[in-house]
Amino acid sequence: MAATGQSRPWRSLLALLIIVVGLGVWAMWPGQAHTPKLGLDLQGGTQVILTPKQAEGTADITDEQLQQTVEIIRQRVNGFGVAEADVAIQGSGNDAAIVVSVPGVNERQLAEQLSQTALLDFRPVETVVNPGPIDTSQTSTTGGTGTKKSKKNGASGNASFADTPSPSASPQASASPDASASPDATASPDASASPSATATKADDGITPPVEGDSADDPVLQDALIKLDCTDEANRQGGKPDNPDKWIVTCDQDGTAKYLLQPAFIRGTSISDASAGLAQGGAGWVVNLEFDGEGTQALSEVSNKLVGLQSPKNQFGIVLDGLVVSSPYFQSAINDGRAQISGSFTPDDAKALAQVLKFGALPLTLQIASVETVTPTLGADYLQVGLLAGAIGLGLVILYLMAYYRALGLVAVASLIIAAVITYFVFVVLSRTVGLALTLAGVAGAIVAIGITADSFVVYFERIRDEIREGRSLRAACDLGWSRARNTILAADFVSLLAAVTLYYLSVGAVRGFAFVLGLTTLIDVMVAFLFTRPTVTLLARNKWFTSGHPLTGLDPRRLGLKPDVLATHTRGREEVDA
Repeated sequence: MAATGQSRPWRSLLALLIIVVGLGVWAMWPGQAHTPKLGLDLQGGTQVILTPKQAEGTADITDEQLQQTVEIIRQRVNGFGVAEADVAIQGSGNDAAIVVSVPGVNERQLAEQLSQTALLDFRPVETVVNPGPIDTSQTSTTGGTGTKKSKKNGASGNASFADTPSPSASPQASASPDASASPDATASPDASASPSATATKADDGITPPVEGDSADDPVLQDALIKLDCTDEANRQGGKPDNPDKWIVTCDQDGTAKYLLQPAFIRGTSISDASAGLAQGGAGWVVNLEFDGEGTQALSEVSNKLVGLQSPKNQFGIVLDGLVVSSPYFQSAINDGRAQISGSFTPDDAKALAQVLKFGALPLTLQIASVETVTPTLGADYLQVGLLAGAIGLGLVILYLMAYYRALGLVAVASLIIAAVITYFVFVVLSRTVGLALTLAGVAGAIVAIGITADSFVVYFERIRDEIREGRSLRAACDLGWSRARNTILAADFVSLLAAVTLYYLSVGAVRGFAFVLGLTTLIDVMVAFLFTRPTVTLLARNKWFTSGHPLTGLDPRRLGLKPDVLATHTRGREEVDA
């Protein structure tokens, strides 16, 4: 029985060593980040306030629509690979606002992606013309269908799409272009020519997409002539389009103007979207996968359009009312896999993929404000937080050393081990689940220092109380632990309960505080059981500690006992107490 009792402290210390070494190897694995991610307030980032826009004639905005919008936005934000993003609703109904705080993300990229409604259509191209207003005082003498290449016109689907050819002529101004024949040459204005001084200017009331019932709809023909896609104000997007209507709209880059047929595939038919490098590394692309309905529609349309002349063999990929690209079919696509390519940057491709993957927002959003927290300010916050933590830790150590002397060294060592474990856990969680350390989290860690130190105080005071009652040091350590254990667990349970409650009932920074507080509370319990208790048990077998030397923190005079009391207890009393 004695041998078993002696082996238990070492067994606990060995278990703790295995845990620390395992976490350390995981956290410090070569080729991986060795520091935890930082939140918005520490590393800098972006805060965007979005306000829902109620369409004319529609019902009031509901809480269900707001919650659905928040969930989609949260998915989009997570697609950036960031953590500790806070997406919250302020207000309700038509007066609500959605506040998004994301660390370390470019403000332009974030604002554009979050505000995008992501209404996606795939529409056959009827006519492509130059982006500016058309000069109706001039007419073309050469027939043909006008085409204009966009910066992002190139797309492919398993080598099934190809770049749009260069423009060849002009569109018909007064009649619909025919799918199988060139438009009337005598009625076609010259789109390739520069507008003259008498050219028709764009009306302020014409903003894309403009909808109509057919290609020869006067509204569409007027928009095809007057719409100015070179004006950035006409390329903001966000306006939903009716998939059953013909539309006139602009390229996102303002390089072309399109007359498009009704949609043959909607964005809801996309089952997956991802960004990647094209074959051979020639630029970034967005890979699309369609569901069963989308696959069938794409197969039917691609078989129909593949044999036509440009631009009749093209289709426009319309996102929020604007053309993202207008590829043409080289061959039919029957497997439901397509690819959008063009002058995408890596960030542009990833952002588009995330928007398409998670679907359309149920509401149209406007950007009310975009604010940036600079990394410099975040660094100042981090410096202040670390300084506060160091001061708090230093004061606790001074108190423990002054009051408990050598016994306080056990408490200091326990605090150091708890800090090391906490750091390793943060690094691992940052890498695996995207956890980010915030200023509120630093505050939670500082509070946890006091909670951890309280565990040592409870245990050490129980030991001193047992010694005052006449027990030997070894017996006092065993009995003191059995009595202090319940107190320590009760205090940590209350702290953990508060942390869990705060985490699930709060948002933003308070959740970060609650998470760190709960995590450090669990680490405190582990350190108390696997290090503090077995270490004190081993020290109780040391003759110097049992001597009652003043530096041990167990000086009989300070405990109100005779100087030789620690060394003169009988074995019988010790065994009974144990």
